[in-house]
Amino acid sequence: MDKVSSPKNTRVVVAMSGGVDSSVAAALLVEQGYDVVGMMMRLWSEETVVGGAHNRCCTPDQMADARRIAAKLGIPFYVLDTKEVFRNTIVEFFIDQHRQGVTPNPCLECNRHIRFNFLLKNALALEADYLATGHYARVEHHPDGTHLLRTGVDDHKDQSYVLSVLGQEQLGHALFPVGEFAKTEVRQIAARFGLPTASKKDSQDLCFIGDNNYRRFLSDYAPGVMQPGPIVRQDGRVIGEHGGLVNYTIGQRKRLGVHSLEALYVLDLNVAQNSLVVGTVEELGQSSLTAKRVNWVSGQAPTAPFKALLKIRYKGSFVPAQIDPLPDGRFVARFDAPLRDITPGQGAVIYAGDVVLGGGIIERPTVS
Repeated sequence: MDKVSSPKNTRVVVAMSGGVDSSVAAALLVEQGYDVVGMMMRLWSEETVVGGAHNRCCTPDQMADARRIAAKLGIPFYVLDTKEVFRNTIVEFFIDQHRQGVTPNPCLECNRHIRFNFLLKNALALEADYLATGHYARVEHHPDGTHLLRTGVDDHKDQSYVLSVLGQEQLGHALFPVGEFAKTEVRQIAARFGLPTASKKDSQDLCFIGDNNYRRFLSDYAPGVMQPGPIVRQDGRVIGEHGGLVNYTIGQRKRLGVHSLEALYVLDLNVAQNSLVVGTVEELGQSSLTAKRVNWVSGQAPTAPFKALLKIRYKGSFVPAQIDPLPDGRFVARFDAPLRDITPGQGAVIYAGDVVLGGGIIERPTVS
């Protein structure tokens, strides 16, 4: 469990979603004697054909489950209207990034701006000491006032990647009660507490898109991004036509709409020329990347190159890399062998063992 002060007279706001992870987080904290308050955010979602606009993180059923859990645990429960700030901060960002030809990770931005900014401020306004979530990660609060962010015990569920945007101030108020457990154990704990969410399915990403079809969503909310254009090889040869750059991401092989004797992959989305650049797998790999909007969890940027592990996708593998900090706050990561899946807009998260050192957002790679 996270190393925190005595539960007595310590108030914790739990970000509840109606799912098993946040329910167990709340139950464990109640069991340990904390003064627990449940809070659920009502997030923006597009209108659906049936039932109006319901974000998958806060459907009426999800909200009813969260209320039932709070009542069973005997804790207060509040709903926080977050629709406007979520639309303006996360949804518009998602649309804008696709217009720029990159593939964003909305969960990174949601943790940066919504959970550990907007929600945390509301928790502190309730005189809470901590904000707890159902993330599979661990935070260590040390007596000297520093805080470490570690991976979750369950490698398959670890969510430290999307928490790499947090700094010392946010971590100082953060608790991740389920991070010490495997998912199977969390469900067992839920059953022990008699929680109705024990067997509930996990929620999915892109919670604000009704049918989980981001291409259809962008077509409806940013129709200009569906402008057709040429599919080209690196030498400029036109070999086909695409139906809009947002339909593709770097490394994609299927559904390119071109005929070729050799397998072709997306190498780049050239927004300026509205062209889709494709090539062979040998052309795809890159031996380095540059990351911007960098956050160092310790609050102190390193001044010299160092060796570390890097993850460039949420479900990606750890890759050894040399990290070269740049004077402008960015960093360059260099690899022993080219990587195929370097995707602008995704996070590049740096680890030392199971400790998260920081991360940034991948810039468009330079084609070598």
